[in-house]
Amino acid sequence: MVYTEKYLKEKLIKELDAVHVEVTDESDGCGGKFSALIVSDRFRGKPLLARHRLVNAALQEELKSIHAFTQRTLTAEQWRAQSP
Repeated sequence: MVYTEKYLKEKLIKELDAVHVEVTDESDGCGGKFSALIVSDRFRGKPLLARHRLVNAALQEELKSIHAFTQRTLTAEQWRAQSP
């Protein structure tokens, strides 16, 4: 199955109670390479590896056909601190 930015965004929002998600298809439309910024307070107090495991678990089925997925995971507080 080919996944879209919209599909992945909606799934991440739902599964991680994310307050902000940006998903970018970097595969020229084939749906095999994505990057994502995910902002969720579920990441609070968790190291980077634990955050990535939460995201990978949320997208377990999708990652079987996506060959490259880059993620940046922030808490709402970290995201606000980085926003201009």
